Amino acid sequence: MANTIHVDVVSAEEQIFSGEATFVALPGEQGELGIYPKHTPLITRIRPGAVRIQVPGQAEDEFVFVAGGLLEVQPNSVTVLADTAIRGKDLDEAKANAAKKLAEEALENSTGKMDYATAQAELAAAVGQLAAIAKLRNLKG
Repeated sequence: MANTIHVDVVSAEEQIFSGEATFVALPGEQGELGIYPKHTPLITRIRPGAVRIQVPGQAEDEFVFVAGGLLEVQPNSVTVLADTAIRGKDLDEAKANAAKKLAEEALENSTGKMDYATAQAELAAAVGQLAAIAKLRNLKG
């Protein structure tokens, strides 16, 4: 297929997605990125949020939540190396809300710079996961 790009989304635990796509959207460090086939080469960090993958011949997009990581784009491939990745269908809103609450409490009770930084990262991941759940819910109607 000439108008597709190969996409791999992997975490430390497993490969989450591997296949062809016509478009990929994800949260880059400086804002939302949209990638089509033959994109200019790029390496950047990504923020917590949803990776949306348009798969040819599939009515619904594939969604993967990533809690940060790295993105490498080549003209014929996209590789997302995620710190943590969860398939859209596996996202759990109750767990994300609980993680957000725990991170907020940890921020309030942090005693050192390391505690505060860890709590901030956990809060960002939980908020990103909740945003991904909301985005997925809105697209499904």
